[in-house]
Amino acid sequence: MRSTGFRRTFAALSVCSLALAVSACGSGDDDSASGKTRITVNCMPPKSAKVDRQFFEQDIAAFEKANPDIDVVAHDAFPCQDPKTFDAKLAGGQMEDVFYTYFTDARHVVDINQAADLTPYVKELKSYGTIQQQLRDIYTVDGKIYGVPRTGYSMGLIYNKALFEKAGLDPDKPPATWEELRAAAKKIAALGDGTIGYADYSAQNQGGWHFTAELYSQGGDVVSADGRKATVDTAEGRAVLQNLHDMRWTDDSMGSKQLLVINDVQQMMGSGKLGMYLSAPDNIPILVKEKGGNYKDLALAPMPGGEGTLIGGDGYMFNKKAGPEQIRAGLKWLEHMFLTPGKGFLGDYARAKKADAPVGLPEPRLFTGAADAKDQEVKEAHANVPVENYQAFLDGNQSLEMKIEPPSAQQIYSVLDGVVSAVLTKKDADIDQLLEDASGKIDSILARG
Repeated sequence: MRSTGFRRTFAALSVCSLALAVSACGSGDDDSASGKTRITVNCMPPKSAKVDRQFFEQDIAAFEKANPDIDVVAHDAFPCQDPKTFDAKLAGGQMEDVFYTYFTDARHVVDINQAADLTPYVKELKSYGTIQQQLRDIYTVDGKIYGVPRTGYSMGLIYNKALFEKAGLDPDKPPATWEELRAAAKKIAALGDGTIGYADYSAQNQGGWHFTAELYSQGGDVVSADGRKATVDTAEGRAVLQNLHDMRWTDDSMGSKQLLVINDVQQMMGSGKLGMYLSAPDNIPILVKEKGGNYKDLALAPMPGGEGTLIGGDGYMFNKKAGPEQIRAGLKWLEHMFLTPGKGFLGDYARAKKADAPVGLPEPRLFTGAADAKDQEVKEAHANVPVENYQAFLDGNQSLEMKIEPPSAQQIYSVLDGVVSAVLTKKDADIDQLLEDASGKIDSILARG
């Protein structure tokens, strides 16, 4: 599952339009009529995102000026990747030379033989060795490198400091366990006037996504280490569901309206009527810019439970038809756009600040060592959000296991959606039976590969 996109929520993927038909996606032609190496790329901001579109075009122009032998043809639409058309584009030879993927796509694209092997070329990518190893590993399959990470996120707990204070809770000491979260949610809900202590998703696969994050937080897992069997019918799985059940039905701290999705919960938080929900840091600017929230009231804590957190993110892979020069040109483009600390589309914090985009959120944090230090230094110099509100998240994440989403994630989330929604809409839901049934369905999904 994706989060909402780190500062750049518009990111785009397009089916090759008729207007661009002369420069077909993934053509494999290294040279255009001008003799340049031409690459098609996606995830360009749509025209409706005027500022980000302008930044993207500026960065491409600067890249082409610095590399006059490369011609970049960018394609836009929304979102960056549409799961409904993604496989069809790959199978139909319509994918761009350099194309956007979620972390959970990497092995699938390799398994269906639609990705170019980048292993011989990544040594030319100066920044590759500075990217976090666990993120690089996501695009490494059977010892070969098939993609390059662009951003990464980890789940945490967004909470409203103003409501914490109003409920007599310490806003500088967010709940560290699910027991503490339950107690805090109950106090916040007791404020009345439609205030809800804790909200969770339970529809459109988002409930399954959050169940997975909550299971990770308690030390559990969705599938076995070899990816062949479900592991949700466990003490940890029951603890997740029992906690949700008790908050919903015993404490009445989750409100009566259920089957919520991300937009519902964001609206509740932005309006000041919600105490807490699980999220990545990229939700914060949306809560302010689109939902009426205030940066000073919104804080971020690590996942309760103290065991682990779900990580996700995105990156780029290369069309299997891309030639050697296109791969080299694409890697240069990625380095220029996304992989130079403090610069480029995601890293030019001075430019972002001038455009009133939020600077100072704790993620994405892509790099390590000196590269990370440089990126953080530039970010801190241009911060325009209350960074102290996110320190607990940064500190707490240091001790958590970072766990990627399960294989066949969307199919599994669909199964788990039904489990979570049943618990939140039926007071007498049979948790043991729900987990047993879900386990069998997930086993079937895994067996199909």
